[in-house]
Amino acid sequence: MHVASAGAAAVAVPVFMFIHNNFCCHMLHFHVTIRNEDRDERNRKASYDVKEGTSDCEDCPKPTLEDVRSWGQSFDKLMCCPAGRNSFRQFLRTEFSEENMLFWLACDEFSKEANKCGIEEKARVIYEDYISILSPKEVSLDSRVREAINRNMQEPNLHTFDDAQLQIYTLMQRDSYPRYMNSPAYKNLLNTLSEQSPES
Repeated sequence: MHVASAGAAAVAVPVFMFIHNNFCCHMLHFHVTIRNEDRDERNRKASYDVKEGTSDCEDCPKPTLEDVRSWGQSFDKLMCCPAGRNSFRQFLRTEFSEENMLFWLACDEFSKEANKCGIEEKARVIYEDYISILSPKEVSLDSRVREAINRNMQEPNLHTFDDAQLQIYTLMQRDSYPRYMNSPAYKNLLNTLSEQSPES
């Protein structure tokens, strides 16, 4: 692994914390390609923030048996539950696609920004972290959505990433979610809570 120079570290874009309890969810796969030392440094910075910040585990109570059962009913119910997002995010990490959840959380947070300067700054960070082809955390988007974002970045607004967020959500719902429901991570959690339940 390269050790980034002080100059490279200075260029690294700060990553803001993404936390939220909302609907709508969108995700996809990313390409892990570190292009240069600047990107290497930025990727380490992002990883540090994810591990050290509150976004690694949303501030929420542990899931109940009812919660975990509801996750199996629909992807929406899983994503609307902070504990569900935490569990799903840990699963995505094992598939090397955690960036999908991070992208969704970033868009969710972005949609609540009211300040014009804040919108422009957060849009730039999201673009450089998840849309740019130079980013090691780039999410997979079709050319139509990518081109629309590129046009809108000249003057970003709260809807700049709507189509990308929906596209990522749809992919995760069809792809990663079924695998999560069949994973040991979900089944073990469900079994553990079932055994602890008074119903047992």
